[in-house]
Amino acid sequence: MSRLKDMYKNEIVDAMVKKFGYKNVMEVPKLDKIVVNMGVGEAKDNAKALESAVKDMEIITGQKAVTTKAKKAIANFKIREGMAIGCKVTLRGEKMYEFLDRLVNLALPRVRDFRGVNPNGFDGRGNYALGIKEQIIFPEIEYDKVDKVRGMDIVFVTTARSDEEARELLAQFNMPFAK
Repeated sequence: MSRLKDMYKNEIVDAMVKKFGYKNVMEVPKLDKIVVNMGVGEAKDNAKALESAVKDMEIITGQKAVTTKAKKAIANFKIREGMAIGCKVTLRGEKMYEFLDRLVNLALPRVRDFRGVNPNGFDGRGNYALGIKEQIIFPEIEYDKVDKVRGMDIVFVTTARSDEEARELLAQFNMPFAK
């Protein structure tokens, strides 16, 4: 069992109950899933770019990536409906906690001029979205083998009812929010 999952079961639940005064431990918000998404705009011209992005995503998350397809045609971007334009991975359970641990303790501190993640990335329903500009901050990615630096979106889906509860939950998982 991962260290973060143990921490959630013991310390985080107690801290959340103390702060928000929940009557039942089942009311305490928990991390439901983490969705990692990488949009690959140049995939419309270069199929190899999408393969490379999928490979990087699978190395980072440790799980098979799914290609995402365009829902509708956009003439200005030269995109047709059904064209593969990105990839995503949904992490749950053990792999989710493992990824969160690596993100917070290994990857985010490697970001250039890092002062913390934006505390305003909440959607009003307790979910948090985080954008990363380059995939090379993850230690699993070998810098020499990267064909192009790509960014990705990471969305933390929680069972929290408010942004305040979700912010506290992620802060308990050591998410480095900017002051």
